[in-house]
Amino acid sequence: MESYIDIGEDETGQPVRVDLEELLATRLLVQGNSGSGKSHLLRRLLEESAGMVQQVVVDPEGDFVSLADHFGHVVIDGSAHSGAEIEALAARVRQHRASVVLALEALDVEQQIRCAALFITALFDAPREHWFPALVVVDEAQMFAPSVAGEISEDTRRLTLGAMTNLMCRGRKRGLAGIVATQRLAKLAKNVAAEASNFLMGRTFLDIDMLRAADLLGMERRQAERIRDLERGRFLGLGPAICRRPTSVRIGAVKSGPKQVASKLEPLPSAPAEEMEALLHAELSSTIESQAEAKRAAPPPPAISAEQVAERISGFEAVPEPDSNEQVVSPAGKAGEAVEVILDEMAARPDCAFQPASSLYQSFLLQCRKRGASAGTLDMAAFRRRLAIALARLDGLEPVLREQILALGERLDDDLLAPFLTIARHAAEGFAAPDEEELSRVYGTSSPGRIRRLLDHLEKRGLIVVREDFGGSRTLIVPGLDPATTG
Repeated sequence: MESYIDIGEDETGQPVRVDLEELLATRLLVQGNSGSGKSHLLRRLLEESAGMVQQVVVDPEGDFVSLADHFGHVVIDGSAHSGAEIEALAARVRQHRASVVLALEALDVEQQIRCAALFITALFDAPREHWFPALVVVDEAQMFAPSVAGEISEDTRRLTLGAMTNLMCRGRKRGLAGIVATQRLAKLAKNVAAEASNFLMGRTFLDIDMLRAADLLGMERRQAERIRDLERGRFLGLGPAICRRPTSVRIGAVKSGPKQVASKLEPLPSAPAEEMEALLHAELSSTIESQAEAKRAAPPPPAISAEQVAERISGFEAVPEPDSNEQVVSPAGKAGEAVEVILDEMAARPDCAFQPASSLYQSFLLQCRKRGASAGTLDMAAFRRRLAIALARLDGLEPVLREQILALGERLDDDLLAPFLTIARHAAEGFAAPDEEELSRVYGTSSPGRIRRLLDHLEKRGLIVVREDFGGSRTLIVPGLDPATTG
């Protein structure tokens, strides 16, 4: 089978070809500023290889959904599915070798990152018999493999960085060939960028990105200015799947197009300012009222279920009969009790709080499946708060007192909730303040310094009052709860 595809022409008009089999083994990194033609390059690569290899596209902007119209890709709307459904769909994608586009444009940035991380991890964790070759294209890769956390939480960053690192570092043996595209190399995690052996570098202007691109291409630093002068749609290519020396490539035409295309300049309206003002303000209040009324009256659009997407991939699959040795819980009440039992069992483990939340969540979902208990709408955030309650052992309190304590910690960050609830429980029961060993167990640390910083932070937030006497005894008071706890 012919494994070469044509992506464009060099400066002499000769075709530049990419060896797909080599690309599957060596991966590809694409860099270029916004407007340099990265998405056009990826589209050309996908279109030319569409009939030769399975393709999985992580699309944060909805630019590649049009591939479905021309090449039969299945579009998976990330906003319409839960985390468990996303993982199940990824497993079926590998099993049935379906080419898909994971569309994430309807999600906010952190949700996009978490959804993509779950999807890529599930692709990576597929059973060995499903390790078929596939191109995994990740656009705007600096979002999914950031060099620093930025505005996203550290937990989310660890989750997505682990998924991207597995894809680029260990994906080859599983048949996954990562193709990552980024606007800035400086914002992309180095351990992800370093695993690519093929490069297509487009126009970039910042010195730090220019110099990194020149280093990857094996060019001298005085030649880095060449990268700044590249025109739109032209890239410098290098790598075993492309060519042995840096070669300028003008990317060829494509059949499909992005969902939204920036138009060329068109003449502005010639209406006088008075007429334009009248058009803008005409019946403004009535328009707003009618729109608000329509929103109240219109029923929500029907959600596309995971089963509908899965049917396009493979058709429905029979649900296996539960194992006779497994605990099966069918009534809603018993299912809820089973979830609480699972959370209590996890919280009872001494190392529970020391493990990443993402690993605990996956273990929780696995236990729910094994016991036939439905996790319902318990997403990652809700799971972390429920686990914090289990770690603090609030179940023995009176319901009114328990709700009062939970209300005090309602706006507290998830990672601080368990130690605060533990302190509040001791205060409510009138017992001695929790010692550092218990706080360490629920906070997930063995550092006395971190415990001290935790108490300082809670005191600054006004959630507790810390009093220490000269003998070293510590008194923790939770405003709104009596009595104070003395240790």
